[in-house]
Formats: sequence, C-alpha cells, structure tokens
Amino acid sequence: MRTDESQRRRLTTSAIILVSLLMAGPAVAQSARPATSAPRDAKAEVTALLHEFLANVTSAAMHQRFWADDVIYVSNAGVVRTKADILKGMKTEEPAPPAGTGAAPPAAPGGGYSAEDVVVRQFGDTVVLNFRLVQHTTGQPDTSFRNSGVFVLRDGRWQVVSWQATRVAPATGQKRLAD
Repeated sequence: MRTDESQRRRLTTSAIILVSLLMAGPAVAQSARPATSAPRDAKAEVTALLHEFLANVTSAAMHQRFWADDVIYVSNAGVVRTKADILKGMKTEEPAPPAGTGAAPPAAPGGGYSAEDVVVRQFGDTVVLNFRLVQHTTGQPDTSFRNSGVFVLRDGRWQVVSWQATRVAPATGQKRLAD
C-alpha cells in the first residue's frame, strides 16, 4: 500500500510540474520575443505625435490619423466615444475635445494645450502613454487632466486604441511620474 501511495504522489507531483511547464512556456516565449517591427525610438515618435496632435487639435485630419478605427475613448465624465463619434463632432462644427478633455470646450484664442509629465513605455508594438494635459485659456486659470493612452503600431504608424481621461481637481497637488 505504501508503494501505491508513493507512486500516486510522484505521479501527482509530476503532473503538476508538467502542467506548470506547459502553462509557463507560452508566457516565456512571448516575453522573449524581440520587438522586431517596432521603431527604435517609440518614445520620441509617440511624444512627437502627441505634441503634433495637441497643436492641431481642431483638425479633423489630425483626429483621423491619431485615433485608430477601433479606439475606445473614455472622457473625464465617463462618456465612451468611438472614432466615429469624435469625427462626427468635428464635421458638425462642434470641435471634438482634445485628448483627455471629455466635454471641455476648445481653448479660446490665445490659449492652447500642452502635455506635461509625459511618460512613454514600450511593449513591442504597443506603447502606453501617461501625461498631464493642460488646457490654457487666456484670462482664466489652467485646467488639468490626467490622460492614459494605449498606442499600437499598425501599418508603420502609431495610433491610439484606448484612451482614458481624468480631470484633476484644481486644488490638488500633482505627483510627477517617474520615467
């Protein structure tokens, strides 16, 4: 009886080890796969694209290029938008809000948008972006939003597939993100 119990334990232990190795194999293989098609300096490319977008936030062509067709955009008010929703706002002379502002109005003349505390992390053909969007309006205090976006490299260009915006309360301090 001891031999049967001992064999059963060995078989159980062997089965657990085998299942663990089978489950870990794909994860190890995926993490070891080099990012061959990703640009060498994704951080610089995505940061430049962000600044270009903010400088051209009223351009429908810029929105067309920036957002992927399957983007999921969640505004600071929790409203989910698609690319079609964003572009529809552009075509009806209701400017689509810039990345992260949700329902915020466009900057007044003499104002604009800037990105601060920009952090870009690359994972192969995917980039995660986090930054503080600052809306500048002449004669009014700046308004800030925390934004997180996921970019995917498709057909040689970076496009946003997911975006989340959160309005920063005016009186709160800002913690800077480490790069």
